[in-house]
Amino acid sequence: MKLVPLFDRVVLKQLVAEETTKSGIVLPGQAKEKPQQAEVIAVGPGGVVDGKEITMQVKPGDKVIYSKYSGTEVEVEDEKYVVVKQNDILAVIE
Repeated sequence: MKLVPLFDRVVLKQLVAEETTKSGIVLPGQAKEKPQQAEVIAVGPGGVVDGKEITMQVKPGDKVIYSKYSGTEVEVEDEKYVVVKQNDILAVIE
């Protein structure tokens, strides 16, 4: 199965969170925050959304930072993804 986003939606796969802090403290499962960094898996076509022309600024393979409480989590074939609007993406990591 393949996820194909519509309009200005982007499918992201979260990057793995750090298990230890910089000082070497191991974090238990509950203490870990979800990472806000992800890899772009699929990008919608853009088009006219709410009367405005949207051109997609990201492409599959880009590493991005997205808003903390945005998107919808989905699970496809035992893989977890987050589907967000393009304007929920804050930056591209180069």
